[in-house]
Amino acid sequence: MSEGQRKSKPKSKYPATRRLLLKTKLLRKAESLLVKEREQKLIERESALKERAPPLKLSGLSVQELQEICKDLHHKIDIVDESRYDLELKVARNETEIQSLQQKVYELKGKMKRPNLKRVKKTADDKLGALTDTKLMKADFKANLKTVKKEEEKKEEVTDWRKNVEAMSGMEGRKKIFDAGQ
Repeated sequence: MSEGQRKSKPKSKYPATRRLLLKTKLLRKAESLLVKEREQKLIERESALKERAPPLKLSGLSVQELQEICKDLHHKIDIVDESRYDLELKVARNETEIQSLQQKVYELKGKMKRPNLKRVKKTADDKLGALTDTKLMKADFKANLKTVKKEEEKKEEVTDWRKNVEAMSGMEGRKKIFDAGQ
């Protein structure tokens, strides 16, 4: 025998027939315990229902008393519905929290599925072309920018203000201002 065969399976203390017998006994015992547990739950449920909702005695009651019983039952139903709705919201909130926590645990363990990457074969020319294309793109980017021409502000000529006043006085000055406006 080689070493791999010796280490592969240690010999059991019990023979196969004994193990099978023990398994069947355990399964029978577990089944009987499950049956007893189901019966116990049914008994507890019935006793809880009897305690919370006792049977109604409706015989011999007047219409007004029946209406009061109905109003009381409606009020109890509303309270139970509100508590049921609140519990459903709590359960939904807890389930979402559990899912988010499970996702965090899963991420922390690092068992995220990584996508299969495809192999890309590139020749030396392709690599050089890729490098030169990026440099050309940078150069083209600067070349493609539009130049903005700034309009020079019109500077008024600074002259002697007295000459300007004399030229603008009278009808001729007013005509010049009118023509300049158009």
